[in-house]
Amino acid sequence: MNRAFFSPRDPNRPDRLRLRRRFRPIPVRTLVPNLITLLALCAGLTGIRFAVEGRLDIALGAIVFAAVLDGIDGRVARLLKGTSRFGAELDSLADFVNFGVAPGLILYFWDLHELKSAGWIAAMVFAICTGLRLARFNVMIDDPNRPAWAGNFFVGMPAPAGAITVLLPIYIEFLGVPKLAVVAPVALVYTLAIAFLMVSKLPVYSGKKIGTRVPPDMVPPVFLMVVLVVALLLSYPWAMLTLGTLAYLASLPFGWLSYRDYERRDAEGAAAANPETAAPAAAPEPLPPPQQAEDERPARLN
Repeated sequence: MNRAFFSPRDPNRPDRLRLRRRFRPIPVRTLVPNLITLLALCAGLTGIRFAVEGRLDIALGAIVFAAVLDGIDGRVARLLKGTSRFGAELDSLADFVNFGVAPGLILYFWDLHELKSAGWIAAMVFAICTGLRLARFNVMIDDPNRPAWAGNFFVGMPAPAGAITVLLPIYIEFLGVPKLAVVAPVALVYTLAIAFLMVSKLPVYSGKKIGTRVPPDMVPPVFLMVVLVVALLLSYPWAMLTLGTLAYLASLPFGWLSYRDYERRDAEGAAAANPETAAPAAAPEPLPPPQQAEDERPARLN
């Protein structure tokens, strides 16, 4: 049998032809969202560095900056039509570091280290719950059985909100509240509570439908409101973060009530579309006891 022999450097070798891949140029619009995500990751890692150095104010600012960038990168990707699977995976990894590892370490270096192993376990549990929450979010995106209105809600507290919320004890301390001996145990319980809310099935209003369309006459007030919020946040950061965190925690029950209302209307719509399935099926008549059934049979003649 004749066989063709190829030089190891021959580009026409069959194995080289099979392994050769054609790379297409990557559009710039797909790079911009990923660059924003990488910038947010740099902010989260920088927050860890400043927490180690004891400069907690800058560390908290880095986490807030990472949360702002996290809210921008997805919108920029959809605006530029630059969404990609790579970007989604990179965003999840960055969120785990920025909103799971970094806040947990900041809390530990702040006051949880006084509780020694218990404080470290609380910080570690928070980071792990953040990873579990992100993994569940990635899986539920591809669920075809979710109703359309379910996109208005998160299942559990989202990771950026959890990171901003769990740092509330540090905000309160920076407001000048005296630091007592019970602060560390209370912060431990609070950290575990926020971690539980992240992995729970509590429906949390996402607000994705807000801001998609702005009436022309409302553009100047919106600009004014944004400038006012940014100015207050820069001038009174700890007061604004404290008030925002408390308001967010107070809004969680309203998100649950709204989700239940959607479920009720969905069930009523399904019942109106299929009235036969909505009515309960009639219970079958009970069968007679075996002895009674045997007695009712006619006697056989031998």
